[in-house]
Amino acid sequence: MPSSAPQPHGLLCPPMSSPVPLVLCPPCPPWPPPSSVPLVLPCSPQPLPPIPPRPLPKSLGHPLSSHQEGDRVFTTTTVTGGYAEYAVASGDTVFPLPENLDCGQGASIGIPYFTAFRALVHSARIKPGESVLIHGASGGVGVAACQIARAYGLRVLGTAGTDTGRKVALENGAHKVFDHCQPNYMDEIEEYLGEDGVDVIIEMASHINLARDLKLLAYGGRVIVVGSRGPIEINPRDIMAKEASIMGVSLYSSSKEDFTRSLAALLAGMEMGWLRPVIGPSYSLERAAEAHRDLIDGGGASGKMVLVTS
Repeated sequence: MPSSAPQPHGLLCPPMSSPVPLVLCPPCPPWPPPSSVPLVLPCSPQPLPPIPPRPLPKSLGHPLSSHQEGDRVFTTTTVTGGYAEYAVASGDTVFPLPENLDCGQGASIGIPYFTAFRALVHSARIKPGESVLIHGASGGVGVAACQIARAYGLRVLGTAGTDTGRKVALENGAHKVFDHCQPNYMDEIEEYLGEDGVDVIIEMASHINLARDLKLLAYGGRVIVVGSRGPIEINPRDIMAKEASIMGVSLYSSSKEDFTRSLAALLAGMEMGWLRPVIGPSYSLERAAEAHRDLIDGGGASGKMVLVTS
């Protein structure tokens, strides 16, 4: 990094089980290893760290013809961590950010959209005309799943915990949204679906919903597990009778070919205008611990939470 560059700060994150708070670190610019790209982070996704815009300084001399100084980019992961003003990312995880998206939206593409695409297209193998239920449809991955599913011709149902969240889901592709804070909301979904059931369920909280999800499925239905915070007991007979399946999704199990195919579809969505990340609350880097608390204890998501560094 050139000597004239600003000296960046970052956050030291202790293990998840540790009571030690997040600590703002003193300036220490990351030194890019070969075939990597240094990034300046106007915004950082929260709580998982991928990243947005910035140039490849020419003075570093990296042999990456596809990324030039001044390019606006986003990434799906970093080498050095995303809770920082500067970061380093492997060249094959850095992609162009179209001019019609700002840096906050760029920070909201990597994890949410690549995960949603992998869940719907790679794992669930969705088909036009099918139906999908997206739990947590107002969060980062949920909004992405709504937009992708609607663009691919599915009937989209969602759940969200606030009036604002339900409005966000409806404005981003959902045909019908249920209040998952209501104790009988699963009964409402079951009544709405009738005997047909739903073809695909995108599950963000499988430790709560999985057993009931299986009863909502159509014959040959698929539950795609994107998130879980603990164990749950299910009845395997609910899978047997419908010849249904439960599949897990991990973005970091994707091959380079998977990322390339996902990127082609998502860039088309950006160009066509249906891929529009929704930004929720923004926090300064110094307030990252507060953002974590709000994420865990808040009443419901409304877009993607981001950290703003400039």
